[in-house]
Amino acid sequence: MPIQGYRHSRLMEESQSRLEAAARAGPSEEMLVASRIVEHPTAYRLWEAEHDRLIRTVSAHSRLAPQIGALRSAAFGLIHRKALFEYLREREINGARRHKLFSLFYGSRDYANAVLAEHASFIRCSSSYLCADHLAEQLMRDAAFDEPLQLYQEWYAEYFRVFCDVELADTPDEKLALAPLDALKPLLKYRLKQARDSILALPQVPSTVWREVEIRRATGETQKLRRLSLEQRRVGLSSATNSRPPIGPPKR
Repeated sequence: MPIQGYRHSRLMEESQSRLEAAARAGPSEEMLVASRIVEHPTAYRLWEAEHDRLIRTVSAHSRLAPQIGALRSAAFGLIHRKALFEYLREREINGARRHKLFSLFYGSRDYANAVLAEHASFIRCSSSYLCADHLAEQLMRDAAFDEPLQLYQEWYAEYFRVFCDVELADTPDEKLALAPLDALKPLLKYRLKQARDSILALPQVPSTVWREVEIRRATGETQKLRRLSLEQRRVGLSSATNSRPPIGPPKR
């Protein structure tokens, strides 16, 4: 029997409560991100408007199953939109290379404004992803937001890192060193598509699917079990490829 979905007002209320709770939590990246939204009225209004539009793609469905699918799809978009700032932070890109990177994604737009816009977008998208994860776990009981989407984030970050590293290579030596990674881009992109399709195809019902993920969670009363290595998880979601799709800029 189809399960009734959640109303838009309930999803927004849960999101707002989760963000406010994160802003009050102890020192953590979640607290830093959430507080920059909650403590600044203008930033909060912008986030609320964006998050409202995102949640409407979920609440537009009256049944829970398609709501789960819509929330997963929205999560992919948030992961893509966070990637540029995460790359900047990881690689510590500065100077002329930083200007070159922003021109790659923002064209001829003023550099200073582009940096401010990207950072603000990162804060809003990170906050919305935090809320989406909460909705999936606490309301929809969708385990796809655990190991599967975590792995997808790792793979997308890897693809985005390779794409940007190759684009930023200036000298012949740098280009030569990155040539093997450049050749891997079609495979990395195809792996992302396969992972996305696999996640969207997971059962869209609250269930004990991916029960091992729940079992591995530490409760304080049980011993934490060994997590799968990244390579082992890669084997679980990836498959051999026989064709290579055309390369394009990472989705953001």
